This record gives sequence, C-alpha cells and structure tokens, in this order.
Amino acid sequence: MATSTKKHYLFWTFLLLIISVGGFFVYSYSNTETDETESIQTVAVETGTIVEKALAVGTIEPETEIDIKSIIPGVVDIIFVEEGQYVKKGDPLVEVRPDPTPIELAEAQRNLERTLLEKRNLVNELDRAERLKNQNLLSDREYEQVKEQVDDVIIREQISRERLELLESGRITIGDKLIESVIRAPIDGYILEQLVEVGDPIVPLTSYQEGTPLMSIAQMENLLFKGTVDEIDVGKIVTGLPVDIKIGALPGVIIKGEVSRISLKARQEDNATVFPVEIAITDRGNTTLRAGYSSNADIIIKRSVDVPVIPERLVHFNEDGTASVDVPGAQPGERIPVDVELGLSDAITVEVLSGLAVGDTVLEPESKSLTIR
Repeated sequence: MATSTKKHYLFWTFLLLIISVGGFFVYSYSNTETDETESIQTVAVETGTIVEKALAVGTIEPETEIDIKSIIPGVVDIIFVEEGQYVKKGDPLVEVRPDPTPIELAEAQRNLERTLLEKRNLVNELDRAERLKNQNLLSDREYEQVKEQVDDVIIREQISRERLELLESGRITIGDKLIESVIRAPIDGYILEQLVEVGDPIVPLTSYQEGTPLMSIAQMENLLFKGTVDEIDVGKIVTGLPVDIKIGALPGVIIKGEVSRISLKARQEDNATVFPVEIAITDRGNTTLRAGYSSNADIIIKRSVDVPVIPERLVHFNEDGTASVDVPGAQPGERIPVDVELGLSDAITVEVLSGLAVGDTVLEPESKSLTIR
C-alpha cells in the first residue's frame, strides 16, 4: 500500500514538472515574439522639399578693383587718403617725390648745357645764313634748313629744361596743363588697401616692369562671389541658376545671387580638379558686405516642393536598377517589399514619385548582427 502511494505521488510530481517547463517555454516564446514585434520601427511618408544643389567655395569680391601705380620713380612723400575712405575720380591719392640718382641728375643738367651750347652755335649760324641770303649768296632752301635746325634745338632745350625741373621738383606746367607727381583716383570708389607708407621707394610702371602698387580702389556697389566648383558638379550648372550665398562671418545671413560665369578651363587645387565660377549678387538686403569675406554658395540645380519624401536609408537598391522599401504585412513582424520610383535626393532624404503616398508606413531596415568566430 505504501509502495502504491509513493508511485502515485511521483507520477503527479513528474506531471506538474512537465506542465511547468512547457508553460515556461510557451511564455518565453510569446514574450520574445512580442518583443521582436514591438522592436520593429516604422517611418511615415511625409511631405517635404528636396533641393539638388552644387557647392561653390570662394570669397566676396568687387566687380571692379584697380591697383594704383606710379609712372614716375621716386619716394612716397604724402598720402592723402586712408583705407575705407570713399574718393571720387580725380581726387589726390599719393604724391611721389622724385628721388633721382646723382647720375640721372647730372645727366639731365649736362644734356641741358649741351643743348644750350648747340642752340647758341645754330643761332650764330642762322645769323650768318640770313646775311648771306640778303646778299643772294645763299639759296632759300639752304636758309630754311638752317632755320629748321634752330627750331629743333629750341624744342630740345625745352624738353631738357622740363625733364630737369621734373626731376628736381616733381611738377611742371606745360602750356595750360600741370604735370605733377600727384597720383589721382582714376574712378569713384573705396580705398580697399594701402600698400605703401611715407618714405617707401617707388618703382614706376613701364612697358617692361609692373611697378610698385600703391593702393587698391574698388567700386563696392557691384559685388561678386568668386569661387570654384568641383568638376563632378560643373556639368549640371548653367548661367542664370539661383544661388544661396552663406557668409562665414555672418551666421544665419543668406545672400541671393545667380550664376553669371562658368570658366571653360579647369585648374588644380589641393589635388582636386575645379572650375572657377562667378556669381552676381542680386539681393543683399540690408547686409553690409566686405571684400574678402569667405563664403559658400549653394547653386540650386533643381527643387521639388511639397512632395512625398522618406529617409534614403529605408530604400533597398536592387541589382536590376530598381528600388524598393519594406512595409508592414498583415501578420506581426511580416515584411512586404514594395517597388518605388524615386526622384530628387539630397543624400539624406529622397523624393518618392510612385509606390507610396503621404501617410504610408515604411519599415526600418532589419539590423544585421556580426558573428565573430
């Protein structure tokens, strides 16, 4: 009897153990399935704006900028203007004091003396020629030749005197015109940069040398963005495209412009092939722009406004060139691939032309685990 009771007790104990283990596995599986279902993330198709653009990097520059140079050698004697000052055409900028070498000064004096001696001899010869002509001993042609020589030496005397005077004082008057060593503004504009100081020597501008730049002057009314575009993007842009210009020194400020010139020739910068571009500023608002501002320009190639968009990370790009996304199925955790036609992309968000509508739900890609052996 005791043995039968013991067997009966063991039977029910074993049965309860089986039921407990089975219930545990069922509960664990149910929780795992629920967790997996709950862990699947979705994204809704939204309405947005996609902009395809090309980036240009450069600076703000004036359309017209002139380097002021001297055509006579010397030393800077007076500077009449300061950087940032507005000047009008004809205003004095710099006075250059002639600083001839002793040889140049001596040569000018000797040339004048030699010309005066030649003039005295020719005047005497002209007097003799006139007496001979009055005695009919000299032809009119011979007399005129002597007279032309006298006229020529008078002109050369004047040139020698003017050259010596210019070397000594820096200014002379020829007729009603004052020739001076004061350099004047060739245009209306602002003084951007002063490149010399009082006392600095000046190399003149000639046909065989560039000369010393004294200062730069520019008209700041018409400004340009001058920069470069990568060769990958240059084929997409044309003149007239709208541009948003962002100034590094002015956070949050956007200047409007349009592409005005695209270079036909590339150049190398930092081992990259780029093309120079110019962008005319069409609307600066109330912003004060300065020459040399570092800037980035977003050239707007295409723009899609108020269109269905999704994050590009949700898209599967197939080997046959098509694209698809996963949408939730009827069963928990079920994924149904849907073919989509894509439009513009900014590498983060992509336009959906067909296959999805605003409000549809798209599944995030399945996470892949890395197995380390």
